[in-house]
Amino acid sequence: MTLHQLFLADLGPDLELTPETLRQAGFAVRRNRNEWLLRQRTRAVIEMIAHTAEQWLEPTHGYRMIALREAPRETGWSPATLARGLDAFFGSITVESLEALVAQDLGDTRRLDDFGAGSAEHRTGRTSMAVGPELLVHLTAGNLPNPALFSMILGLITRSAQIVKCPRDAALLPRLFAHSLAATESKLGACLELVSWSHDDRNARDLEDLLFAEASCVTATGSDEMLAGVRPRIPARTRFVGYGHRLSFGLIAKESLSPYSRKRLVRSMADDITAWNQLGCLSPHAYYVEEEASGSAETLAAELADELDRREATEPRGSIGVAESALIQSRRSTFELRAGAMASLTERNLNRSLFFEPPAMVRLWASTESTAWTVVLNHDARFQPSCLHRFIELKPIREWAELLRYAEPFRHQVSTVAVAAPDDRLPEIARRLAHWGASRICPIGRMQEPPAAWRHDGRPALGDLVTWTDLET
Repeated sequence: MTLHQLFLADLGPDLELTPETLRQAGFAVRRNRNEWLLRQRTRAVIEMIAHTAEQWLEPTHGYRMIALREAPRETGWSPATLARGLDAFFGSITVESLEALVAQDLGDTRRLDDFGAGSAEHRTGRTSMAVGPELLVHLTAGNLPNPALFSMILGLITRSAQIVKCPRDAALLPRLFAHSLAATESKLGACLELVSWSHDDRNARDLEDLLFAEASCVTATGSDEMLAGVRPRIPARTRFVGYGHRLSFGLIAKESLSPYSRKRLVRSMADDITAWNQLGCLSPHAYYVEEEASGSAETLAAELADELDRREATEPRGSIGVAESALIQSRRSTFELRAGAMASLTERNLNRSLFFEPPAMVRLWASTESTAWTVVLNHDARFQPSCLHRFIELKPIREWAELLRYAEPFRHQVSTVAVAAPDDRLPEIARRLAHWGASRICPIGRMQEPPAAWRHDGRPALGDLVTWTDLET
């Protein structure tokens, strides 16, 4: 199976885009949106999206096969890691989940189709309707495909014409998804345009400024520095929705460290660490372990290392760049030096009352002859971002609330906190985390599997895109 040239991004790096080309592309998708997509009912659009997602779950689906064959060269992920990520994402895209998203954010699944009213509006003699942007422009990041794919889904649900700008080296998976939508319904694909260029291309800024001038709404996913550079360039009349860099971590309550619970817990931790090789904002950088008995966190770390070693045989990490590999080696060396220093102090009968005070105890487990995985037991509970690519720290603490103090410097960057805790403790933990600033709390093992209706960075995904029209009678 080969890809037809449906989108500008299909033409490859030899195509020299110009602002006029983009202007014509914007005109075409807006025309197609106004003549066809705008007339479709929400349920019909959702069914087309869900049908496309269901096909991606089939092992013999042509676009999926291209992805598993060609994307590893572009992304570095192994086919097994990529397949699991695609299954998790497309498995969450169903008619039921997308209708739940619309009802959650807009109050009713029909609010994009016609005027309607809830009980409060009825009492005031009003009805209202939600309208999506005429032209929605997405600036996507290259670390994970899911945000770009889901942005396209949101745009279709709001009946928006869309231009999706992808990094040149991360355009394949969005292109494949757009092609699959066009295969489901050609008119659906005609309301999309995909383009790609590099930030350092000669005319990159001119192309972006044209998109910003044409757009009704711009969404951008990327680093905080990238968003800070883009936001001032958006016209005042154009809505801007930005998703910056976020960090996530896990919390393990002491009750989850029993031999019976630990076995399942270790598998769930490995699921989170290996999903997309930790490269997403929802991936764990560390796990805080509420340790009641000395040594329980060390046992957990050793078992996690064994599990990651087994995963490398069945779901290898794949290739990474020289710089990333060097960073992992450097971080490993630092921890090995600290571990050696601690061993020397222990031999001199270090007082055990210093267990939770500096100098901090460190132990390290790592893959041999590669940087495929690394587990660090670090009694220095201060939070620090991981170098990712299956590099994880376990940090023992005496009480779970201590983590709020240790992670405080990164408080406003935290997205997800995964929690393993008994049912009677979870509500209080969740309340404290919510007031502290975490926007998503989930079970360990599901960090990279948010439901379709999750509120990205605590915001309503559809609600941030639409404009409301009130009808007073």
